[in-house]
Amino acid sequence: MREFFKKRETTLLILIAVMLLLIVSQAPSFVSPENILRIINDTSILIMVSIGQFMVILTGGIDLSVASIIGFSGMAASMMNQYFPEMPIVFILFAGVGIGTVLGLFNGILIAYGKVPPIITTLGTMSIFRGFTFVLSKGQWVTAHEMTESYMHIPHGTFLGVSSLIWVGVVVSLVMYYFMKYVKTGREIYAIGGNKVAALFVGVKENKINIIVYSLVGMLSGLAGVMWTARYAAAVNETAIGFELFTVAACVLGGVNIAGGSGGVAGVILGALFLGILTNALPVVHLSPFYQLGLQGVVILGAMIVNSVSEKRNEKKLLNRRLQ
Repeated sequence: MREFFKKRETTLLILIAVMLLLIVSQAPSFVSPENILRIINDTSILIMVSIGQFMVILTGGIDLSVASIIGFSGMAASMMNQYFPEMPIVFILFAGVGIGTVLGLFNGILIAYGKVPPIITTLGTMSIFRGFTFVLSKGQWVTAHEMTESYMHIPHGTFLGVSSLIWVGVVVSLVMYYFMKYVKTGREIYAIGGNKVAALFVGVKENKINIIVYSLVGMLSGLAGVMWTARYAAAVNETAIGFELFTVAACVLGGVNIAGGSGGVAGVILGALFLGILTNALPVVHLSPFYQLGLQGVVILGAMIVNSVSEKRNEKKLLNRRLQ
């Protein structure tokens, strides 16, 4: 029981419960089943991309280009639907995912074989991919009346009363949880972030891992791009600007070590849900918009401090055990 309460996931669940209790005292309808499903629906895209960001951070890297990949993939998919309305939706969906994967692969190649630090690589490609979006669209938008009903229906379909966007988020979460916990490559991702030298000595190939993680985050961002533009029935050149910071925040809140090597999919999901609830709750409790962004920043900074203190405490305990 003591170990259970030490886990970051448990702490986040308690914080979410406390936050919901405080919100309910001001707006009881906030916890209605319909509103909870709406919040999960709003957060599903963040969950998907944050899981991809989580894998990158595990290796000690970061991907600042995820929002630009979302924007470019979403624009490309929307324009395919606009100019070829008879094209099967499944093909457009796979095209968006494929474009995101290729862009992520490009990041991975630069990092693995070009030996360019991840933050520098993705900071550069963040602007490059966003520029590609403007070039592709020629500065124009794709709006609802230019999209087909079947395209806009992708995230809005329902199964068992739950939107298809939530189902996609659930499937992605379960697959990636299994991948990270039980597949050899997933364990190698942890190994590279935990102790790169030791991992290399036991045969883990760092270049291969970098290619895989950046391709996977690109793939999930490509999927998010299609879902984003279909859900909001608009593809604009500024789609998802700043979204990369929320994915990093979800990881940090979920207990992922920003230096790599530790964290879990469950924590990332809870971190994203925490942000989703916080974002939806602030207007409900009538907090001024001028304070909302600042409060979100305070929460994220607080999580960073907690993470840092926790990691140092764990390192100290490990050192004491070795000395004994």
